[in-house]
This record gives sequence, C-alpha cells and structure tokens, in this order.
Amino acid sequence: MAIRVKARGGESVEQMLRRFKKLCEKEGLTKDIKRKEYYEKPSERARRDVRKSIARRAREALILSGEKPSRIARG
Repeated sequence: MAIRVKARGGESVEQMLRRFKKLCEKEGLTKDIKRKEYYEKPSERARRDVRKSIARRAREALILSGEKPSRIARG
C-alpha cells in the first residue's frame, strides 16, 4: 500500500508534497496514524465503537425523518 507521487512537468517540490499529503488524507493514513499514536485498551476501543455507532444511527434517523443533521450530532 505504498503511495507514490511522480513529478509532473514543471511541478515544484511543494506542489508534489501537497499532492502526497492529499493522497495520504484520502487513504485515511493520517487519521490512522493519529489513532495509533498511543495505546488504546480494547475496552476503550469497544466503547469508542459503540459511541460511533450510536451517533451514526442517530444521524440516519434524522435523515429518515427529513431533518438535516448538524455538525454537533457527528460526535
């Protein structure tokens, strides 16, 4: 799963680096690295997953009821 960025014609190093960062963000690498920065106990991971699923179900219920979900509901 290596991300490679080839230089385009007349592209500077800064532009290549920006493209690389966008690709990493798109692949979810930055989020994964931040999540794995510290050890997370399995019980904490399960608790986080439960909270995430509750928030997702609440958003789905709002969408089905015809309301627009707010940023606050995304937890």
